[in-house]
Amino acid sequence: MLRLPKPVLARLWGSRAAPFLGLRVVEPSGFASQRLVWGVSGLVHAVADTLASRFSVCVVRGELSAFSRASSGHCYFSLKDADGQSVLIRCAMFRRAASLMDFAPADGQLVEVRGRIAVYEPRGELQFVVESMQRAGAGALFEQFLRLKARLEAEGLFDAQRKRALPRYPKRIGVVTSLGSAALHDVMTSFARRAGHVEVVVYPSLVQGSEAPAALVDAMAKAVAHGVVDVLIVCRGGGSLEDLWAFNDERVVRAIAESRIPVISGVGHETDVTLSDFAADVRAPTPTAAAELVVLAGQECLALLDAIERRMRQRILHILDSHEQRLDASAVRLARPTRALQRQVHGLAMLAQRLATAAQRTIEARHTALHRHGTRLSPAVSLLRSRHSMRIESLGSRLSALDPSRVLARGYAWLADETGTPVQSVGQLSVGQTLQAVLADGSAQVTVDVVTP
Repeated sequence: MLRLPKPVLARLWGSRAAPFLGLRVVEPSGFASQRLVWGVSGLVHAVADTLASRFSVCVVRGELSAFSRASSGHCYFSLKDADGQSVLIRCAMFRRAASLMDFAPADGQLVEVRGRIAVYEPRGELQFVVESMQRAGAGALFEQFLRLKARLEAEGLFDAQRKRALPRYPKRIGVVTSLGSAALHDVMTSFARRAGHVEVVVYPSLVQGSEAPAALVDAMAKAVAHGVVDVLIVCRGGGSLEDLWAFNDERVVRAIAESRIPVISGVGHETDVTLSDFAADVRAPTPTAAAELVVLAGQECLALLDAIERRMRQRILHILDSHEQRLDASAVRLARPTRALQRQVHGLAMLAQRLATAAQRTIEARHTALHRHGTRLSPAVSLLRSRHSMRIESLGSRLSALDPSRVLARGYAWLADETGTPVQSVGQLSVGQTLQAVLADGSAQVTVDVVTP
């Protein structure tokens, strides 16, 4: 059992560390007069030996955070409790153990690791050396990330139809990030290198912590209300899932999706993915890449201007060549005016000839038409006269048949009373009444003796 003086142990681990480590704190006699002084390496070695003897092999469950794989094949990450506690333990998994994993670790995954507690002597830091790792679940934050992503995606916030194209040549660019962040420095450096003429407006905001979502939403609202920027970059540097969680907040995601200004999301490193990336019009892998996406490099602009200049020069030369050819043709025509005059005289003669013959042809055509009409008119008049004669005869016959005198000639008489009213019924007669009888050759007065109905 390692015996450490109580004051030394308290300075190293704190007053509550000794029971946890299984160390017994003793107060040596004569400590006040005979002080024990440790060397740094000796103290670290002593603590490492104590931890190795107490925690030789153990299994720990927790969420992965800040997972990275070095070029050497070693993996470095932290483990934290899934209930949201802020306590972390640094872990190292060397290449041999990492090659035996059957899955790809990612931040937020809930895993179980088997290994031992050790001290990283160059820095005197406590770390957990992992010998094996297996999945134990998705992790609380990662599960929350997936649930929120599914819900917002069902609402259509991530649809490709909502995405807008970035302006090709923006005059002003807005940047929403922390004033003291490395991301702002990277963005400003890229702008200065690529397009120093572009004006940049920074809308400062927190990018980490519980107050960061409200600050991000407020900064984007200010940018929209300001109305002077053509495109908005929302960015920050890389970090763990917890560090980037503000950009997974529903308020921030909705603010990005509803922004009237096109938004580029440049959050974290290339492997970091947030919900803001899905809602933004364009996702950039890093803040520097966001700055490179929004503006063309100065050399590219100069090359484009050179290409436009070449096309304009070629077009102007083509137009000048066309005008020169027209001038040459006009000069040739002006050098021989007699030919133009001859063409005009010949044209006038042709028109005079056409005019003379046209009048004669018109008169002959009119005479021919009159003769043709006269030939057709005589038979038509005879036919019309014959039709009218036949009609008159037919009407005369019908009129003669209706003549009353002819009826009287057949032995009939027409009776009328004293007033000249024709007698049509015996009801108009009375005995002794005097009537006028009109016959075919004269008339007579008669007296009614008898009326027989």
